[in-house]
Amino acid sequence: MKPLFHDVIVNGETIASAAIIAEAQNHTAPVDKPGYAWQAAARALAVRTLLLQEAQRANLQADPQEVAEGKLETDDESLIRALLDQELEPRAVDEADCRAIYDKMPEKFRSPDLFEPAHILFMAKPGDAEARHQARVNALAILEALAADPKRFARLAKENSDCPSRDNGGSLGQISDGDTVPEFEAAMKSMSEGEILPTPVETRYGFHVIRLDAKAEGALLPFEAVRPRIQQQLEQLAWAQSANALTHRLVAEAEIDGIDFSKKIGGGLQ
Repeated sequence: MKPLFHDVIVNGETIASAAIIAEAQNHTAPVDKPGYAWQAAARALAVRTLLLQEAQRANLQADPQEVAEGKLETDDESLIRALLDQELEPRAVDEADCRAIYDKMPEKFRSPDLFEPAHILFMAKPGDAEARHQARVNALAILEALAADPKRFARLAKENSDCPSRDNGGSLGQISDGDTVPEFEAAMKSMSEGEILPTPVETRYGFHVIRLDAKAEGALLPFEAVRPRIQQQLEQLAWAQSANALTHRLVAEAEIDGIDFSKKIGGGLQ
């Protein structure tokens, strides 16, 4: 049985175990399974070696290009790029492909929902049980006062809220999906315009009394507006599929000792 960390040989060319260990730092793995990162690194370097060998067989010459300001490709990176440019023939993406994606997943091509909430925050750290209990009690007291007179919201926010929005009567302005914590967002989406939520909302910040001043549901964006984005994503997918096919062919034709490409790593092929 080979040791866990060993050399890998690709068509007679050795990839030293030290190089694989160094590459493994760029791959994640469960804490209790360090071998996953090593295997992923070994596969990555084996594929890189196969691509460079194929570039050599094709008599390609390195011509490094600038990939960022003041930074050039290495010779190896240049050779791999040249090989991929020469060998890959990704499937062309046409309007029908883009339209099919648009029609199949319209929810992905909507403008974001917009909300204008206001809140009164009683701040309490997550681990401070006493402070969180008191924050909830204070929030319930404010809700009781608002039930008697909802128009007092701005004044009560200014007098009681621990959020800087108190200076604006608790108003958070216009926000959208992802602009606030999940618990606050879920509560906000369940509300009607003008509603004050009858129960306080608990988040990692503490307890919130929330009023929703306005909401506007996102609309489906026109196909022509999103077509360039869809086409770019489909072209990237087609390129990746073509590159994957080339890699699988090179692996199938190669003699590789030290790593088994037929086995899965962590539940998936790497």
